[in-house]
Amino acid sequence: MTEISRLPGPVMDLWEWQFEGACREADDTLFFHPEGERGSARRRRAEAAKAICASCPVIKECREQSLKVREPYGVWGGLSEDERAAILAKPASAREAV
Repeated sequence: MTEISRLPGPVMDLWEWQFEGACREADDTLFFHPEGERGSARRRRAEAAKAICASCPVIKECREQSLKVREPYGVWGGLSEDERAAILAKPASAREAV
């Protein structure tokens, strides 16, 4: 008989948290910078995205996923690209506090 206990769970179980995201109703361009955006315009856009993340019930799951897959673009879980890169540059033992 086949041993099914080692098989992964349903995919929906892994991603269902996304349905609770505060960003689902927001304009996605708020979370991803347009090409060439720099300086204060980029900071303001990222801060507006982070404000949405701050009220999100699944911010922890989103942040963990973005770090796990090393998401290269956008604001995820209240973290910008640069903030995620800084966290990922730390030793793994130091990342657990994030």
